[in-house]
Amino acid sequence: MKTFCGRANPTTGAMEWLEEDENYDYHQEIARSRYADMLHDKDRNEKYYQGIRAAVSRVKERGEKAIVLDIGTGTGLLSMMAASSGADFCYAVEVFKPMANAAVKIVEKNGFHDKIKVINKHSTEVTVGPDGDMQCRANILVTELFDTELIGEGALPTYEHAHKYLVQEGCEAVPHRATVYVQLVESKRMWAWNKLFPVHVEAEDGEKIIVPPSEMENCPGVPSVCDIQLNQMPSSDFTVLSDVVTMFSVDFNKPVRSASTYYRVQLEPIKSGKAQIVLSWWDIDMDPSGMINCTMAPYWVKHTSAFQWRDHWMQCVYFLPNEEPVLQGEKLYLIASRDEYSLWYKLQKARGEEESKADVLLESPVCRCQAHLLWNRPRFGQLNDKNRTLQYVKSLMKVLKTDSVCLCISDGSLLPVLAQYLGAKQVFTLESSAVSCSVMEKFLKANHLEDKIKIIEARPELLTSSHLEDKKISVLVGEPFFATSLLPWHNLYFWYARTAVTDHLTSDVTILPQSASLHMMIVEFQDLWRIRSPCGTCEGFDVQTMDDMINVRKLKTVSA
Repeated sequence: MKTFCGRANPTTGAMEWLEEDENYDYHQEIARSRYADMLHDKDRNEKYYQGIRAAVSRVKERGEKAIVLDIGTGTGLLSMMAASSGADFCYAVEVFKPMANAAVKIVEKNGFHDKIKVINKHSTEVTVGPDGDMQCRANILVTELFDTELIGEGALPTYEHAHKYLVQEGCEAVPHRATVYVQLVESKRMWAWNKLFPVHVEAEDGEKIIVPPSEMENCPGVPSVCDIQLNQMPSSDFTVLSDVVTMFSVDFNKPVRSASTYYRVQLEPIKSGKAQIVLSWWDIDMDPSGMINCTMAPYWVKHTSAFQWRDHWMQCVYFLPNEEPVLQGEKLYLIASRDEYSLWYKLQKARGEEESKADVLLESPVCRCQAHLLWNRPRFGQLNDKNRTLQYVKSLMKVLKTDSVCLCISDGSLLPVLAQYLGAKQVFTLESSAVSCSVMEKFLKANHLEDKIKIIEARPELLTSSHLEDKKISVLVGEPFFATSLLPWHNLYFWYARTAVTDHLTSDVTILPQSASLHMMIVEFQDLWRIRSPCGTCEGFDVQTMDDMINVRKLKTVSA
């Protein structure tokens, strides 16, 4: 059986449907997976092993058999740790079929086939009883269901179901507890990834300002977390406004609730400034005493030279809905709201208790301005880069004349506005989607340019003379930036677009950019190579089967 996969052609920008093997998505998922990164995370693996040994020992000391439920087993590593620590039996649950098949082989290869049963199901479909997937409820719950945000992979509903149906009351849990920490900061660099700043342009008739639409200024953005390596963020790029505080904790050995809720903590700024960003990370205690701890704390919190680099768990950047001026020592509340899979934050001035509770936002923020749907966070950073904008202004000033008819080919670009401000007689902008058209319409309205710049929603090859009001283009510009570009060189689509509109250009047309160069170099990464590096053995267990599976899938994906 074959399946059709849709993908954007980087040359033409068009959506194309290609026939692939029915397991193509599986092959691609595995080929691009970062299982190796987790298995190379020695700190994580050692802490899990210590926690599992301790949990099995506590159960044995009570005179009970140690029955382990491992949800999201992956390679079966944690189940093998439990079996080698003396667990009587392990149920290893893995919903992803290729990974479950690999786990069966790995368990067999390491000699644990009589101690570990791999169940290829979602944990919510697992049954318990004489004829079920599990003979009885487990008394040790082992999981690794966490992402950078802690809850983004569905850990809470999974734990909630497991406690109701799959494990005994008061079971041991590894990890035992997770704690989320937050810190309030001011950072112009990070704030520029979420909001568009006014753009100042020096034109011949004085300074002009491109102002963002009010909908964009007041838009909360998208709810997806911005996960980055804060350990690579220099301290000069942000100002700490508060101490680190505990936002909330979750005990995994007790019943867990996944329903939407909120948490509130009091803050007193240690410095006055503009509250813009909430930095967040978490740690997990593998045992009840908290002696076996695995933390994601950044360098200015965890003062040690022995950092464990990891790419599967990083730190979180959350953007507050609006910039809030705060004063040193004033009483504030930071509110974290969550649903089953995501978190969002809001800062609140100290007020009456009932008034404060009424102001809590439980609904996930939704982008209303559409700009956050069109531009990702690096794109916002690009548009806010003053030096980059200045280079465009200098280039346009060299080529624009009072009779210039200008066409811009880029998605949601500010170049048409710059061209109009710098003296072009007429400006057209070619937009490839309804979303980019809508964003541009809002920009033109906010800057009173609706009647001076014409928006055309069409693909370059479908551009007609009537779109251009029977005018020929004397200046063709592009950043270039296109929403369909997944990789930087995909923006060379401008080359194709320029060719497609040739008939609409004057014989002496000026084209910016005039040329492009693709540069490459060989580098050695200190750590990033781990996400693709074969593992071989992990904590003494042979996981070569996983390495082989990934390599086979890579070949299948590349050949496709």
